[in-house]
Amino acid sequence: MAQLVVEGIVQGFEGIDVLDHIDMAVESGQVACLLGPSGCGKTTLFHVIAGLSCPRAGRVLLDGEDITGAPGRLSYMLQKDLLLPHKTILDNVALPLVLRGAARGEARAQASGLFAAFGIEGTEDRWPSELSGGMRQRAALLRSYLFSREFMLLDEPFSALDAFTKSDMHAWFLDVVDTCGTTALVVTHDIDEAIKLADVIFVMRGAPQRGEPARVVGCERIACPRSERASFALTPAFLDHKRRVLDLLGR
Repeated sequence: MAQLVVEGIVQGFEGIDVLDHIDMAVESGQVACLLGPSGCGKTTLFHVIAGLSCPRAGRVLLDGEDITGAPGRLSYMLQKDLLLPHKTILDNVALPLVLRGAARGEARAQASGLFAAFGIEGTEDRWPSELSGGMRQRAALLRSYLFSREFMLLDEPFSALDAFTKSDMHAWFLDVVDTCGTTALVVTHDIDEAIKLADVIFVMRGAPQRGEPARVVGCERIACPRSERASFALTPAFLDHKRRVLDLLGR
């Protein structure tokens, strides 16, 4: 049974149809990527999945429960890390637990126990301004994980990083997913990134501003084990996946 089901989602704003009957299903433990060009409606769909907006039609199910229009069930990490500059890294990471009613000491203790697993051990008492972009993203991902360990929505989380840091973060992210056993849906417009990260890629096409609402036009399943993804980009199989994705995008 799929952990997340997106069923028949229709959405639009001010007379513009943005999403046209979007259907997706993400299984427990998967990394799924939502891939499409800028402006095709990926973030609009994420807002619906996260419960930040109600669709005109359709529903979102998490473990069989209808969560349509119900915010706070899934964590949602944006492109920017949004760490609070006046709080230490530990207090930034522990914030979701505090907001849910945990005492500050209890929240800090629970959060600090995961710093090693997320590769940021030793940064607990540092300020966000003292960390590199990659380390800040690790802290932001741990904060998202503490908000919702069962399912994370990540909106282009690595787009602001340089190519070398991004490559390291891809490997680190897959290791964290394996270690923590979480499920993730990642938005990206980078085909190579999607193939490196995903177990399944959902390809979106559309141009709402030109009267073409977005649809999921197909999916590409990646069979390569996560442990072999670091060198996967150099293989013929990677290029085969890329050709099929480009076909789905109509390019």
